[in-house]
Amino acid sequence: MVEFKEVSYIYHTKNGETKAVENMSFSVKKGQFVSVIGPSGCGKTTILSLAAGLLTPSYGKVEKQSNEYGYMLQRDALFPWRTVRGNIFLPLEIKKRNSPKNRENALMLAEKYGLKDFLDKTPNELSGGMRQRVALIRTLAAQPDLLLLDEPFSALDYQTRLEVCDDVQTIIKSEKKTALLVTHDISEAIALSDKVVVLSARPATVIGEHNIDFGDNNPKHRRECPEFATCFEALRRQLGI
Repeated sequence: MVEFKEVSYIYHTKNGETKAVENMSFSVKKGQFVSVIGPSGCGKTTILSLAAGLLTPSYGKVEKQSNEYGYMLQRDALFPWRTVRGNIFLPLEIKKRNSPKNRENALMLAEKYGLKDFLDKTPNELSGGMRQRVALIRTLAAQPDLLLLDEPFSALDYQTRLEVCDDVQTIIKSEKKTALLVTHDISEAIALSDKVVVLSARPATVIGEHNIDFGDNNPKHRRECPEFATCFEALRRQLGI
């Protein structure tokens, strides 16, 4: 679905240059959930911007099968003056796809994943976890082929984070979407992913790839597998923490 081929990216400012990414190569296959982990400030968000086409590589190439992507941010970014229904319809309005058929599809997604009774609520009437679920359904409403997830659970408390992680992964897998997540949370990456890509400190380059092939696709079950701790330690050591 998306492939980085020896990609480097340099930020230019009046004070000089900052190399954020250097000679980076990895791929995300159709239907995969891939997580990218690395030290703080190593350029993880830059990778999502490159995947989205918001940035152009200084060197190398990012190849994509589709330009239809959805971007889910650290904060839910719901409009407080709009209802849940109105927030879910927002990408359809922006992309000029606000047809009755597309609105019906968006509402079907909302009802399928537990938002039926909240469609006329405003965001301030919802819990943090429920708001993130609305944000995901809003992202899916425009029917993207690729989901780009920028630490979307980091603002939640630990218990809510676990619940929402499980919800989001279940929805993405059920809808057969491809996802690229950046996170600093090793446990989260293992629980959610088919593959984990490990980055070095800035300038970020790939120092390891780990296929997660134990357990089933249920994050809760995977956390309970004996292989989970072994995988966690391998990733921790590779990150040098």
